[in-house]
Amino acid sequence: MTSYQELNQSQAQQLAHAHIIQSDAEALEIAHALAEQFKTNAVQRDAERLLPFEEIEAYSQSGLWAITVPKQYGGAEVSSYTVAQVIALMSGVDGSIGQIPQNHFYGLEILRNTGSEQQKQKLYAEVLKGARFGNALAEFKTKNAAQKQTAISSTEHGFLVNGEKFYCTGSLFAHRIPTLVKDEHDREFLAFIPRQSEGLELVDDWSGFGQRTTGSGTVKFNNVFVEAEDVIPFDTAYLQPTISGPFAQIMHAAIETGIARAAFEETLNRVRQARPWIDSGVDKATDDPLTLFELGRIVADVRASEVLLKQAARSIDAAKPAPTAENVAKASLDVAKVRAHSTETALKASSKLIELAGSRGSQREDGLDRFWRNARVHTLHDASRWKYYFIANHVLNGVLPPRRGTL
Repeated sequence: MTSYQELNQSQAQQLAHAHIIQSDAEALEIAHALAEQFKTNAVQRDAERLLPFEEIEAYSQSGLWAITVPKQYGGAEVSSYTVAQVIALMSGVDGSIGQIPQNHFYGLEILRNTGSEQQKQKLYAEVLKGARFGNALAEFKTKNAAQKQTAISSTEHGFLVNGEKFYCTGSLFAHRIPTLVKDEHDREFLAFIPRQSEGLELVDDWSGFGQRTTGSGTVKFNNVFVEAEDVIPFDTAYLQPTISGPFAQIMHAAIETGIARAAFEETLNRVRQARPWIDSGVDKATDDPLTLFELGRIVADVRASEVLLKQAARSIDAAKPAPTAENVAKASLDVAKVRAHSTETALKASSKLIELAGSRGSQREDGLDRFWRNARVHTLHDASRWKYYFIANHVLNGVLPPRRGTL
């Protein structure tokens, strides 16, 4: 197995060789092929917490991590729906692999909105060569999730960053770690800090019972120097209407939709192998009326999540060229609908998988519990109950939702 230290030693040479995807169709074709490849050892990776270094390297080298780069900078600039489909595909195979690039794409979206021309040219070029961005946004030791203590201070030659972050999904696999920081005036910035920077320490201390291989642990910063050209405004991405929030959230909805769909498909396989219950009066489990009832409910929910996902993506893409308060709010609310619905669907589908598979489905070597564990942990990312609040407050009272990364 390749360690992240060994992987980092060869990253510079590998960056020049990433494939450049040209279209939505090509992105989906490559994603389908990679998803099949990543199925290998997926159960073992989860059971033994084997971090997917080789898989993530193949993922970024395929060009899929660059599909949102704008066309004027050499990228495919695929639709939001294509991004969602790619993430859903990967999440169905391995929820961790599905989640790892989420903040990479989010960082690129913030860059598109607030970065200078020079910054865009530099960072987009790196991504087209295969660079991966992690994240250091959240903090574990503040009074609430909105508070940030990690600080950035100016020096004669650039900036220094000091602080500590947690839930840093993808950072173990990253070339740069976009880090949310505040200056002495409480202005927020996103610093794209090179992974090998002196004073930057990665701690592999993520121990969640699901999404086990996302590498979502701690990143510490001790007087980490950052070039001025690697720091972009963050708070201004939400002062004016942009699609940054709904775009960030639709990827989370795609993770849950992908897990739900995969759990349902595995349920079909298991029911076909199962024995009918003694009171069913049928010879095959596939003819059991109560089993069919449960499967019908699940497939209805899964398909509804898929439709809501597509609708939300279209709302994002409709708002992207000329964002306004109204069309961004519509995108956020449409994404909130699928985010809330897919949360419940992923949990239900993954639980029903184990129920309908029966006692045989509880065998550890089959790893069927990974769908539920991944869904349960990922759906804790932000509360679906607040999605319903903002949806209802708009429908009933006409109140537009706030603009931020959780909507």
